[in-house]
Amino acid sequence: MIMLRYAEIEEDSPTDARDRERQLLDRSIELLTAAEQKGAKSFESVEAIHFTIRLWSMLLEDLANDENALPKELRASLISIGIWILRESDAIRQGESENFKGILEISKIIRDGVE
Repeated sequence: MIMLRYAEIEEDSPTDARDRERQLLDRSIELLTAAEQKGAKSFESVEAIHFTIRLWSMLLEDLANDENALPKELRASLISIGIWILRESDAIRQGESENFKGILEISKIIRDGVE
């Protein structure tokens, strides 16, 4: 799967952009599920954490943009969640955690909330 730059996604219609966000979150969830099954030191873990960090870094950049149409309170909440996901992902990457389950649960909630 080729990950497009978020600027390219912004050019899509709002419906297309949300569909792409759901697809990217789905991919992150798939990778994290495989990583959880194989373990934190597996290739699947490296792939899942790398993808998840890239995805959430792009999402955070968009959420921090003043031109983002979401209400400020929702954006602030999503930024907090994104920062938590990045921290948990980094802890897994560094061998300090194996909290795939937490990241998976939150990712599924966020994915299901994308309308």
